[in-house]
Amino acid sequence: MDSLSAEEIRKHRGTLKEPGTNSPYRDRSVAENLDLFRRMRAGEFPDGAHILRAKIDMASPNVVLRDPAIYRIKHVHHHRTGDAWCIYPMYDFAHCLSDSIEGVTHSICTLEFENNRPLYDWILDELGVFHPQQIEFARLNITNTVLSKRKLIQLLTEGITTGWDDPRMPTLSGIRRRGYTPAALRDFCERIGVARCDNMVEFALLEHCVREDLNASAPRAMAVLNPLKVVIENYPQDQVDEFDFPWHPEADMGSRKVPFSKVLFIEQDDFREVPPKGYHRLYPGNEVRLRYSYYITCTDVLKDEAGNVSELRCTYDPESRGGSSPDGRKVKGTLHWVSAAHALDAEVRLYDQLFTKPNPGAEEDFTSCINPDSLTVVRGKLEPALANVEPGWHCQFERLGYFCADEKDTKPGAPVFNRTATLRDTWGKIEKKQGGR
Repeated sequence: MDSLSAEEIRKHRGTLKEPGTNSPYRDRSVAENLDLFRRMRAGEFPDGAHILRAKIDMASPNVVLRDPAIYRIKHVHHHRTGDAWCIYPMYDFAHCLSDSIEGVTHSICTLEFENNRPLYDWILDELGVFHPQQIEFARLNITNTVLSKRKLIQLLTEGITTGWDDPRMPTLSGIRRRGYTPAALRDFCERIGVARCDNMVEFALLEHCVREDLNASAPRAMAVLNPLKVVIENYPQDQVDEFDFPWHPEADMGSRKVPFSKVLFIEQDDFREVPPKGYHRLYPGNEVRLRYSYYITCTDVLKDEAGNVSELRCTYDPESRGGSSPDGRKVKGTLHWVSAAHALDAEVRLYDQLFTKPNPGAEEDFTSCINPDSLTVVRGKLEPALANVEPGWHCQFERLGYFCADEKDTKPGAPVFNRTATLRDTWGKIEKKQGGR
């Protein structure tokens, strides 16, 4: 039991070039040490009055082994145990024993723990308990994010993110809530491997792994996030068609019924009054295919007082039911849609990268490169089959991206969807530039 102040302990510890000197309290008797430790546990002493140190070697070339602190006094309310304890173990003491008690065979740490491994081994050997093997490797760094706990806590305390499970946070709870799957994470880890040299991994590679997994496993659904009203003038007023849509174009996931009516919603981006060259979606006089249903042609454009397009008038070809025409004519554009009378209103959260710079941790103030558009919330129009999906359910909104039902806020009849990833695969472009490396 040492009664030196923290500053005095630092002075006694020495430097890398000079050995330390023994504390004047180093030779206290066992009885005196036990008495002080029991009283320390009982709360008799204020913070910093005493500290428990392991008696090893103050002349060790490894400064970590120069009688390291293993227990200290800390009168603070604990979020789990309340005020039951006023002494706490230091990390180096708790780390190895936690591993031993829990039966960890290999304790995987980042490189900064390499210098502390001799203390890890010493404590376990002295106590004669099960001895895991500590192995160090380089810290994983991913572009456009930070993984430092100190920086993540700052994001929380400053209100930049909403919690540890915020889908923009690189925590397991955050990326799970965003919709990243265990299979995608395992694939990502297998691709990057384990190294002892610091490296920076492209965030695009992680998204690529997520897309590959969800492309094969996620059902398809139709949702319109920026609705534009379409009225099919020659479609019967009270008629409702039902189309049998497969949940997946390749995998056997069954199907669902999707209603079609006179008034529909399409994406605003799928219409241009004056189309640019090569634009194959809807514009005045052009014919497009509505997914799995009919061909429609735009005949008129209605605008609001501000001059913005508010509604389209179209005609449909009843002979094109199912998305093809008996006369064999071809259309280049295929749009997704939702029946207005049957659409489900839902909150959709569009998540993007939290930082605008590849290495925000290298900035003097990492919060200066926060992406102001890392979260956009819209009210989408969804097909009615999505009304009662389970929290955490994954799907692809056709032509928009991969989404999952928020595991906290989704309720029966009122789903909330989080965007997991867009359909645009930037990693494919990066890999192509690198020659497939």
